[in-house]
Amino acid sequence: MRSGIGYDVHRLVEGRKLILGGVDIPFEKGLLGHSDADVLTHAICDALLGAAGLGDIGQHFPDNDNSYKDILSLVLLEKTVALVSGRGFEISNIDATIFAEKPKLAPYRDQMASNIAEYAGIDPSQVNIKATTTEGLGMFGKGEGMGAMAIALVLKKPNIAL
Repeated sequence: MRSGIGYDVHRLVEGRKLILGGVDIPFEKGLLGHSDADVLTHAICDALLGAAGLGDIGQHFPDNDNSYKDILSLVLLEKTVALVSGRGFEISNIDATIFAEKPKLAPYRDQMASNIAEYAGIDPSQVNIKATTTEGLGMFGKGEGMGAMAIALVLKKPNIAL
């Protein structure tokens, strides 16, 4: 078994949708980025890539490649899982935390976990999503951005040499 950690941060701006875990969340601001800027899914991709020893999301889906412009990050997750699987691993579990002062994310956690599980090809019970504030401190607390951290555990597939 191997584990990996992922972390991502994006700035909040007006005129963009707020997408987290593939869920379009009603809010006056959205995350700025080349793709849909889904910090949760990006952190999960990095955790999976790290666990499999495959580098990071920027190596595989660079922001200077227009084929990824405004792409749904769940599609990047699906591609990431294919890379991880191709390296001989299967996902055991994913645990992630979103850092945001607003909006309240509890009502959307189950749908986020369901979306992540669907695109990762795993059971929703293998995905845990949490959210926390920073009590008004720093860029998250001031509403300047959002971030996410994730850890993933992958297992070597039976009868697959690394």
